[in-house]
Amino acid sequence: MARDAKSDPDRENLERWLLTYADLITLLLAFFIILYSMSKIDDKKFREVSGALRNVLRGTGPPDLLADSPFVDDELGNGDIKLGDLVMLKLKIETKLKGLGLANNVTATLDRRGLIIRVSESAFFDLGSAELRPEAEEILHLIAVFLLRIPNHIRIEGHTDNLPIKTGKYPSNWELSVNRATVCVRYLIVKHRFPPERISALGYGEYRPIASNETPQGRTQNRRVDIIVLSWEEKRKEPQAETEDISRTVEKNSSPEDKITAGESRAELLTD
Repeated sequence: MARDAKSDPDRENLERWLLTYADLITLLLAFFIILYSMSKIDDKKFREVSGALRNVLRGTGPPDLLADSPFVDDELGNGDIKLGDLVMLKLKIETKLKGLGLANNVTATLDRRGLIIRVSESAFFDLGSAELRPEAEEILHLIAVFLLRIPNHIRIEGHTDNLPIKTGKYPSNWELSVNRATVCVRYLIVKHRFPPERISALGYGEYRPIASNETPQGRTQNRRVDIIVLSWEEKRKEPQAETEDISRTVEKNSSPEDKITAGESRAELLTD
């Protein structure tokens, strides 16, 4: 009696090679995207990218978090790191988060704005609150270690779900989202001496969801703080500081008669 080929445990699976082939194609695609994204070929960075890919192929994982990192070189201090470097930084942050058991609450992803470090509400705040939880300081400290070593502008965004909030402190989700973003900014500036001119805060309320607000799971995803390492293109959209005080410019360009009139007007405002 002939043996059934489907029930034969010794029958060789002739399609197993497809899995290996698919993995190889994915790795090659990622490799060429990184190469394409680099504005110029830098031998040192190329070696580090190649080394990281070799480690992945060998199953040994990415290199040590801060050792021989392209993000701590002095030569990068005068210009923003590029997309290829952001890819490597994302890999390093994800590895660190996984090692600390924080991967469920903090994720890293890339989009047109740059590198997004996404922190869930439960890791930072209680529901409806903008007061940092004790464990939030550990996460912000970890993130600050990376952010202080790169020159890019950092934007912190607060987001909520669409459930209405109306308290004495927060009349709406707008105020709550803005306050959460500014609390994180203040912590980085005060605790880690982060350069204030290199960081900004935005609040979007419920109007930038990443999931459906129709389910509890979706609303949980939408309640978040996004810490964004801006790409060079996105940084150009940020308002730039004036090199000269506007009031001094106006005074310099005014005639003596204008200055007298302006002085009289200021005196009237002070005495009224």
